[in-house]
Amino acid sequence: MRCWTIREGTVAKKAAGVIHTDFEKGFICAEITKYTDFVELGSDAEIKANGLLKQAGKDHVIEDGDIIFFRFNAPAPSKAAKK
Repeated sequence: MRCWTIREGTVAKKAAGVIHTDFEKGFICAEITKYTDFVELGSDAEIKANGLLKQAGKDHVIEDGDIIFFRFNAPAPSKAAKK
C-alpha cells in the first residue's frame, strides 16, 4: 500500500488528482475513514462493520487524519493514442 500526503482543505476530486490525473478525471466518490478509527478497530472490515466508512462526493473537504479510498472510472483512451 502506498501513501500520499494531501493538504488539509483540499477537495476530494483534487486530492484524487494528487495520486494520478486519471483519478481526478474519472472521479466517482471517495470512501473516507478516520485514522484514529482505523488504529482503534484495526481493519477495514471492522470499520465497515461499525458503520464508520463515509462515502463523499467531489466537493468533500479533506480533513487531517482522513484515510481515503478513491473510486474512479478510468477514462477511455483518446483517439490520438489509438493511431
